[in-house]
Amino acid sequence: MDIFIKIIQLLLSLSILVIFHEMGHFVAAKIFKTRVEKFYLFFNPWFSIFKIKKNYTEYGLGWLPLGGYVKISGMIDESLDKKQLKKPPQPWEFRSKPAWQRLIIMLGGVTVNVLLAIAIYIILLFTWGEQYLPTTEVNKYGIVCDSLAMEMGLQNGDKIISIDNKPVEDFLKIPLKLILDEGKTIQIIRNGIPLEIQIPQGFIGKLIKHKSSDFIFIRFPFEVGDFRKGSPAKEAGLMIDDKIIGLNDKSMIYFDEFYNEIQKHKNEEISVLVLRNSDTLNINVNVPEEGLIGVYPKSLDNYFTYNEINYSFFEAIPAGIIKAYDGIGNYLKQLKLLFSPEVKAYESIGGFITIGSIFPSTWDWEHFWKLTAFLSIMLAILNLLPIPALDGGHVMFLLYEITTRRKPSDKFMEYAQIVGMIILFSLLIFANGNDIIKLFK
Repeated sequence: MDIFIKIIQLLLSLSILVIFHEMGHFVAAKIFKTRVEKFYLFFNPWFSIFKIKKNYTEYGLGWLPLGGYVKISGMIDESLDKKQLKKPPQPWEFRSKPAWQRLIIMLGGVTVNVLLAIAIYIILLFTWGEQYLPTTEVNKYGIVCDSLAMEMGLQNGDKIISIDNKPVEDFLKIPLKLILDEGKTIQIIRNGIPLEIQIPQGFIGKLIKHKSSDFIFIRFPFEVGDFRKGSPAKEAGLMIDDKIIGLNDKSMIYFDEFYNEIQKHKNEEISVLVLRNSDTLNINVNVPEEGLIGVYPKSLDNYFTYNEINYSFFEAIPAGIIKAYDGIGNYLKQLKLLFSPEVKAYESIGGFITIGSIFPSTWDWEHFWKLTAFLSIMLAILNLLPIPALDGGHVMFLLYEITTRRKPSDKFMEYAQIVGMIILFSLLIFANGNDIIKLFK
């Protein structure tokens, strides 16, 4: 069921993005009186699930959910329609239009994707506002590190002050900040002493490939919030609101300390030191084979104050534009990492499985629209890459034509389209091949 919900969200998000992207080309073509022969969501080799023709345009739904397309009359595209190009140019064809009009038509899809991301961010900010956990709040207790963070030089309880001497206000953005800005140092406080951690060479590449989302996490006290069914702790006498402060005469007030220690005492009886109101109690608990005693800690809301920002509609407009602008900048930084020989980010490129996995396993409209806005920006930037068969390839040739006043021949454009399609299919196979390999690792 979880996988089904992820697939539905992925298909819905991609459908929205493809329709808006192709609508951008469609509307621009119509403005300049250029005929559009087909408008399709998903590809339709051999047959279509649905199609209808109206005013020279066939609208349809394909069966292969890898994107969508518009077929513009007189344009060399993935259809490689040579018959039409052998005929004399008609006034309604793409090839008959001035270069500046053709440029606007080709930029229509990317423009709409950026505008769509801005619109989504505006509505998100107006509807839900923003909420984040400040790093200063986390520093009440410090961080919890996994093995990769410890390899970098961090320790449990460290308090992160800045990266490359620049404070990071949102704690959850620290890993992203390290990756995108290729951080060199982290400033921390350890046991009250300021320290600077030098990030080891090659570490950013390891962080990109890291499977765990808890590279660093939030340390918090261990107070009993609830019990699971058949909890050994509840049967032994622990109660909700008890503060666990020790195990077998060892002082440990944080949840991560207790969790790590109890794994060493499977199938044993332990003594749990508990603070209940003003009383200190020792309670003996039998630890089962799984190494858990069935206690849920209290919510993080009990220990930390989140920053909340609410927006009026008119306040959300500039904030949404800034959010989209930052998203574009961050994604460009991610593309830059693909060409870094040290980081080797290309090894982590994923296809549809990777994209689908970023959607939550439960339906959450706020999260869905955030991811759709991000994917809209991603689609816009990737389409602008100067690869023939992408919008960016056509834009590259049009800019050449406008600058030199020389139009590339139809035969050259045909061969360029074939080369571009080979590149795109190769990238598609590589990305989805990476996904398949990861499934078996």
